[in-house]
Amino acid sequence: MANLIGYCCDGDERLLVAEFMPNDTLAKHLFHWENKAIEWAMRLRVAYNIAEALEYCSNEERPLYHDLNAYRVLFDENGDPRLSCFGLMKNSRDGKSYSTNLAYTPPEYLRNGRVTPESVVFSFGTILIDLLSGKRIPPTHALDMIRSRSIQAIMETNLEGKYSIEEATTLVDLASKCLQYEPRDRPDIKKLVSILQPLQTKSEVPSYVMLGVPKPEEVPKAPPAPQHPLSPMGEACSRMDLTAIHQILVSTHYRDDEGTNELSFQEWTQQMRDMLDARKRGDFAFRDKNFKQAIDCYTQFVDVGTMVSPTVYARRSLCHLMCDQPDAALRDAMQAQCVYPDWPTAFYMQAVALSKLNMQSDSLDMLNEASQLEEKRQKSIKGP
Repeated sequence: MANLIGYCCDGDERLLVAEFMPNDTLAKHLFHWENKAIEWAMRLRVAYNIAEALEYCSNEERPLYHDLNAYRVLFDENGDPRLSCFGLMKNSRDGKSYSTNLAYTPPEYLRNGRVTPESVVFSFGTILIDLLSGKRIPPTHALDMIRSRSIQAIMETNLEGKYSIEEATTLVDLASKCLQYEPRDRPDIKKLVSILQPLQTKSEVPSYVMLGVPKPEEVPKAPPAPQHPLSPMGEACSRMDLTAIHQILVSTHYRDDEGTNELSFQEWTQQMRDMLDARKRGDFAFRDKNFKQAIDCYTQFVDVGTMVSPTVYARRSLCHLMCDQPDAALRDAMQAQCVYPDWPTAFYMQAVALSKLNMQSDSLDMLNEASQLEEKRQKSIKGP
């Protein structure tokens, strides 16, 4: 998946910020290529990776991917196919989920406007036809061609003599099953993955070679040294030392939350007590390095919404990093900044998450900003 990094909500403006994918879309490489057509092994890799991404969404209880098409498949700096995160949300406020030509939408959506997991499989079938043909063929027309056993008529002419007939037949048969009129007649996502996995070849060849895009530059694992002296927290973040960051967050406890919440006597409801109990359980789990449980408990605290805590967001951010979820870690660090705009820890946690996402320049900017905020804070404490 292409990671969702952040968002902007300002008045009527709604913006989503996603990870930059520098090598265009599948649609561009299939329908508007200039130098060479995508080779057969790469097409099989794209189909398999998309199926894996859809299976991941399904396993994470997000089975509805809206408006799946070749424009939703992006290529990262390594030339690897990534599925846009935007398909996990509806495209417009009126609930419409398909912005493309209605000829390519699932039949059940045309009947009742509903999107189901089977609808996603139908849309996956249209992508298989795109990969086979190199052009957009309406599903009904593609099925007619398949029924007439005209596989050669479907295949892109530039691929002639460059693909396995057996593999092409398997892909055509799978596309036919995905495009069945009745949703119950289509295979599920797991079946797609199991069929496509054995077709993978040239696993040792990087995607950028097969796609014909420039070789990516080597990215350093850690950000360069910042311009300002760093505190222990800054040093730990600069070294990407998650264990040291954990120790610091445990030792500082909720000292930096002072003043962010002022509760009256009337606000001490049962709901408030339950919320604080969830935070306490999260603190114990965090201390004991049970990071998944800490995420669950802190999420219960956050979801109530009666009380906000930048420290909870910072702690949950680290938990996400420990669980190899840098995109979620970045969102929590940004939330901590929203609650406490001048809090150095929020910027430090963003720096670590950005570095994990290979956004080294942005990570260094965050480190420098955090160290400047710390320096300013120290001067204000010492006074003139």
